Amino acid sequence: MAQIKKIGVLTSGGDAPGMNAAVRAVVRAAIYNNLKVVGIKQGYHGMILDRMEPMTSKSVSNIIHQGGTILKSARSEGFRTPDGRKKAYENLKKRGIDALVVIGGDGTFTGARIFGQEYNIPIVGVPGTIDNDLYGTDYTIGYDTALNTVVEAVDKVRDTASAHSRLFFIEVMGRDAGFLALRSGIASGAEAILVPEIDTDFKQLYNFLEKGFNKDKSSSIVLVAEGEKFNGGAIAVAERVSKEYPDYDTRVTILGHIQRGGTPSAFDRVTASRLGVSAVEALLDDQKSIMVGVMNKEVTHVPFNQALKNKKSLNPALLELTQVLSI
Repeated sequence: MAQIKKIGVLTSGGDAPGMNAAVRAVVRAAIYNNLKVVGIKQGYHGMILDRMEPMTSKSVSNIIHQGGTILKSARSEGFRTPDGRKKAYENLKKRGIDALVVIGGDGTFTGARIFGQEYNIPIVGVPGTIDNDLYGTDYTIGYDTALNTVVEAVDKVRDTASAHSRLFFIEVMGRDAGFLALRSGIASGAEAILVPEIDTDFKQLYNFLEKGFNKDKSSSIVLVAEGEKFNGGAIAVAERVSKEYPDYDTRVTILGHIQRGGTPSAFDRVTASRLGVSAVEALLDDQKSIMVGVMNKEVTHVPFNQALKNKKSLNPALLELTQVLSI
């Protein structure tokens, strides 16, 4: 493999707290290793439009604490086409970029895998998504911060739920994965948690409402992942429950995009820093088409094919814990 002299870095897909910390780590690790580094604005879309600029250590000063991404993110229908990817590659070659670090989720890595195969360019992925749904890493960048954001919001909702003896259905992000709903539900003391991986069991939910809500509890919180199997999220679930139990004072809160924003937690900053540096080191070690992750506190290298093909499973012990603690 030809010696790498200049790398490009981009963020793509939904933004996640800690992406800026990862960008900072990539830039400074590249400079530390005597590489030049170019920031690609707006992800693959910016690669096609040649929206790139050289980055220095100063370029990433005072960003480790910022949410969002200074490199921006955008959808790119053009990158899904061979012509779009060809244009992107031509722009990389024009600027002398030898390798890429891409920060994002499964959509980002899907594009990277195809692009790397077509043009034999070394690409390393850094997992950045609040959903924590990528196989091959225990935690993705942004997940911990989003958890804390959800828990803080649910705590505040419970205050008003208790004041009025209400039943709240709170919807959190997670169209295809329930990691955020499950862990934040346990941390916030939710009485029930509905996730995409498991069919919504209304009989069990009704049983809880009849035995718990009426007798012993001044309020109840049901956390609903937006992709739960009943198909409709918290609004649809609440409507069905209201029809069965019209006497309950039922409310719905959809947390929405507040889960993506905010200052990244210390955990996310450290994880992003480790993975950003590890991505550059992997490129220098002639690695390509891999994701760097953290498993059992150690940095791992996972081929894109495995990260995308294998499904990360919810911890069954946490699901059981929810049932035990909701009585």
